[in-house]
Amino acid sequence: MKSVAPGAWLGLLGGGQLGRMFTMAAQSMGYRVVVVDPGHDSPAGSVADDHLCADYLDPDALAELARRCAGVTTEFENVPAEALRRLAEHCVVSPAADSVAVAQDRILEKRFLQAAGLGTAPFAVIESEADLDKVPDDLLPGILKAARFGYDGKGQARVRTRDALREAFVAMGGRPAVLEQMLALEREVSVVVARGFDGEVRTFPVAENRHANGILDVSIVPARVPEALAQTARAQALKVVEALDYRGVLCVEFFVLADGRLLANEIAPRPHNSGHYTIDGCVTSQFEQQARVLCGLPLGETAAHCPSVMINLLGDLWAAGEPDWRIVLREPRAKLHLYGKSEARPGRKMGHFTVLGDDADATLATAASLQSRLLPTADAAARSGTSS
Repeated sequence: MKSVAPGAWLGLLGGGQLGRMFTMAAQSMGYRVVVVDPGHDSPAGSVADDHLCADYLDPDALAELARRCAGVTTEFENVPAEALRRLAEHCVVSPAADSVAVAQDRILEKRFLQAAGLGTAPFAVIESEADLDKVPDDLLPGILKAARFGYDGKGQARVRTRDALREAFVAMGGRPAVLEQMLALEREVSVVVARGFDGEVRTFPVAENRHANGILDVSIVPARVPEALAQTARAQALKVVEALDYRGVLCVEFFVLADGRLLANEIAPRPHNSGHYTIDGCVTSQFEQQARVLCGLPLGETAAHCPSVMINLLGDLWAAGEPDWRIVLREPRAKLHLYGKSEARPGRKMGHFTVLGDDADATLATAASLQSRLLPTADAAARSGTSS
């Protein structure tokens, strides 16, 4: 692949915060970015050089991207694969439609992971009510997950009995789903990996992740796991990109069981929330790496500067008004990132902050203190009223 020089246009399908951070990284390298997103007020569209307000399959928008852009990428996995296939006839596309299609469907994803040699939680595929009667007893209690369009805990239900399983399946509209055995987890980790069109690969440090209500809450880097397990996680992430023949940035999420086993949970064919720490914590961010792959450039160094902790900022924090960001900004080694979303809703990702430190545990303690002080309290309204 011939490298794309700065000054060229890059296309982006999707206008969310991942696209915003990609756009800013690409612009810092001298590229111009045009975003296709149906929303009039999107985080990426507000900072891009151009915004085409259109559906992802809109023929005129796709024709404009094909005419103008040297390469096109995505910022979320549910971009229609057909859009990527059409664009690939005219310009570089990363990731490829076939790679995205695997991650868009939990059934295909689970089968792919097993075929690639990665362990997964025991599961059963449920495509109709008739499949409910075939579910092995040892998969209950379990978690029923819709095969498509599930994220941040959406499209999931914990079920303990067959009756509860049937009720949950019906409540999900009888759509294809996967039932996973509920496991006792020691912790969850993830690995972001980049692979170029020339086959060059780089993995980022392993992140340790904590979730709240199905949404990522905290990422701790480096993950507090044995080095051998971290190396295994990185090696398995490389297996995934090789088996998919993937070109771009991808994240693999893993479960760590109490007995030390590592099981693959999900693939995200894009930069990932758990990789946001790379903006401040690594030599090269996951978003710069995404631009480098798309433009056929050498991959950047992924080493971490130091331990770091990333905290998600959800819309719940705005319950009493604008949070007092001075709480974060007074911390000498904290970095605040807000996504420019106009409406704060409970559970909506509005931003994040990252704290850098010299020790993972001490950095986590600092980050947790900042997080707790940001939470709405009885005097939150008074605090926000005096904010500058």
